[in-house]
Amino acid sequence: MTSPPYALQARARLPLHRRLLPLTAVAVARPLSTLRPDRLQAVLGLLSTGARPGTAAQASAARAAVVAVSLRCAVHNCLQRSIATALLCRFKGAWPTWQAGVRTTPFAAHAWVEAEGRVIDEPYPDGYFRPLVTVAPKQPARTA
Repeated sequence: MTSPPYALQARARLPLHRRLLPLTAVAVARPLSTLRPDRLQAVLGLLSTGARPGTAAQASAARAAVVAVSLRCAVHNCLQRSIATALLCRFKGAWPTWQAGVRTTPFAAHAWVEAEGRVIDEPYPDGYFRPLVTVAPKQPARTA
């Protein structure tokens, strides 16, 4: 099976001093993207605990930074890109809603981040994919 043709969109270039956190997020996201969905959801749920909800501007900036430092994330690797975007937001104290889902006709799977109730910087409209796995920001459990 071949991939559909894809034209690479223009990517921003980050100055050297702003590449470290996005590169770290991409590096950490790579092994996480190989986990089974239930384990990935558990790990991301743990990471999201205590973070404030991310804004659309934060999520968009994080996604742009991830795409700027990783050609792999810029093209077809939506899972690693979405995980890296969420991690980069988390490094800064926020967490967007991370989602993975499908469409059925024709079948396709996709992973993305949402903030403020909308999909962030994806070529698909809201509702195009049906979410199957969602990791939203959550507050830590309080002890009595």
